[in-house]
Amino acid sequence: MDKEIYKKPIFKGNPVTVLVLGICSSLAVTVQLKGACVMALSVMIVTGFSSMLVSLIRNTIPNRIRIIVQLVVVAMFVILIDQFLKAFAYDVSKSLSVYIGLIITNCIIMGRIEAFALGNKPIPSLIDGLANGFGYGLVLIVLAFVRELFGSGTIFGLQVIPQSFYDAGYVNNGLMILPPMALILVGVIVWIQRSIQKDLQEK
Repeated sequence: MDKEIYKKPIFKGNPVTVLVLGICSSLAVTVQLKGACVMALSVMIVTGFSSMLVSLIRNTIPNRIRIIVQLVVVAMFVILIDQFLKAFAYDVSKSLSVYIGLIITNCIIMGRIEAFALGNKPIPSLIDGLANGFGYGLVLIVLAFVRELFGSGTIFGLQVIPQSFYDAGYVNNGLMILPPMALILVGVIVWIQRSIQKDLQEK
């Protein structure tokens, strides 16, 4: 199996920093690391298993209704994850609010189904979906780590900045927990990545 299937989405073809997909959710769910990890895992599962299922049935889908079928498949996995979170992680489900349901509209998922799953076998499609979900999730986790640490002084809700810092005058950066900072941080990650990977720079 071509190693590029699972390596490219993480680095050279990252769906957020290179293809600029899934930006909206990266702004919305990265205030806390716990929520970002759950969203990252959810998108990874949905992308992977949706791609695999569509690949399995691709030869039986009439072309005129393929988008509808793909949406139904994606919606099925999103509903399963949403119900699982409500049953076993209600607090996280409540904090993520409507954003779990909005995974259905995440263009990364439909993009990988259209670009890869419809033309490849189930296992490569599963790996491609999982890799793209992981690449997306990696960016979310980095954003959430920075935003929660400097915006709230916590990681996974646990205080990590010593109280002595606050006693000495340290103040949490309120800008970090506002949506514009997520966009700024995405821009910084894109800049760093393109500085390292010269082939991504526009000529």
